[in-house]
Amino acid sequence: MKRMIDLSQVSDGRLYSSGDMVKADCRNCEGCSDCCRGMGASIILDPIDVWRFQTGIKRDFRSLLEKEAELGMADGLILPNLKMDPGTDACMFLDEKGRCSVHAFRPGLCRLFPLGRYYQENGFSYFLQIHECGKKDRGKIKIKKWLQIPNLKAYEAYILAWHDFLERCREGAETLDDEKRRTLALYILRKFYEDAYTARDEEEFYEEFFRRLEDAGNTLGI
Repeated sequence: MKRMIDLSQVSDGRLYSSGDMVKADCRNCEGCSDCCRGMGASIILDPIDVWRFQTGIKRDFRSLLEKEAELGMADGLILPNLKMDPGTDACMFLDEKGRCSVHAFRPGLCRLFPLGRYYQENGFSYFLQIHECGKKDRGKIKIKKWLQIPNLKAYEAYILAWHDFLERCREGAETLDDEKRRTLALYILRKFYEDAYTARDEEEFYEEFFRRLEDAGNTLGI
C-alpha cells in the first residue's frame, strides 16, 4: 500500500541495505502476537506470497479467498490481503497458542516487520519502524537473515519490478473512466493471482513472473 511518510517520525532516521545490522530481532516473538492482530486490510499479498501458499500449504488463490484472504481496494487497484478473524481480530493463520501456523510460508510483509521499505527513484531501502513493535529488548540482526528469503537479490529485483509495474498501472488508471479502471484492475488480478503458477521452485517462479510481467506490459502498453 502506497503511503506518504516522514521517515523522521516513523523510523530511527536511517536507511539500510539487506547486509546491514538492525535492531529488529524480536527473539522469536516469545509470548507476543500483536503484529498478527488488528491489522485490518494492511497485509497486502503480492504474487509470490500466493505462490508460496500454493506450493507450501497446497492452497490455491480461490481457496484462500474462502477463509484467510479477501479482496480490497489498494490505491485504486483490486489486490488481495490477509483477513482478520471477525471475532478475535486476529490473522486467520494464527493458531490457538498465538503462533503463526504458516510461518515458513508467511507473506513478505510479515517477514519484513518491524522493518519497512522506502522506495526511491532507482530502488528501495529498508527502514526500522520505531512505533509498530512493542518488544522492548529487540536484538541486532542482519536484515537478510531476518527476512529468511532464499536468493534475496532475486527477490528484491522482483519486489522492485512489481512495485514499479503497479505504479505505472495506477498512473495509467488516472486517465481512465470508472469502467476501464475496473477492467484494468480485474486484468491484473487475473493475470498475476487467479491464474495459478506452474513454477516448482522460486527460480522458476521468478522466470514465470517476469514472463507474465512482460506480457502484461505489452498488452497494457506500459
